[in-house]
Amino acid sequence: MAKVPVQFRLNGSDRAAFIDAADNLLMTLRRGLNEFAPKYGCGQGTCGVCTVLIDGEPQLSCLTLAVACEGRHVETASGMAEGPNLHPLQVAFMDNFAAQCGFCTPGMLMAARALLDRNPKPSREEVIEAIAGNICRCTGYEPIINAILAAAGAGDQKRA
Repeated sequence: MAKVPVQFRLNGSDRAAFIDAADNLLMTLRRGLNEFAPKYGCGQGTCGVCTVLIDGEPQLSCLTLAVACEGRHVETASGMAEGPNLHPLQVAFMDNFAAQCGFCTPGMLMAARALLDRNPKPSREEVIEAIAGNICRCTGYEPIINAILAAAGAGDQKRA
């Protein structure tokens, strides 16, 4: 199969790769661009570990064709920190023990970031709904929910 070019902005940097037209974004990120934050889980769009933001919206990279990202902005958990400064969500996940094995963490962070970007003060129910597509087998979800709510509260402290 002939390779096709794809270009998009990944975590703030312009990136390009030659891919098969049928390649999904997850494999393009992991194999073609050495971006390993999104994980391969189910490959069917049911676990959420491959969640990335595309133009600010959470998307399952295993179900997204890479060519559909042409000219778009793709963000992964690797791009959340600003230099040595972690994103408030990353800090809250650490402080609230929300990452036990860590496998689901990148997808959870992306789902949570999308929520907080559109709703900086979500209710507990809104947090639960936002992460509903992400499976965690370790934490029982409570530490994750608490971390997201704590990050929302930290936003108030930053503005004060």
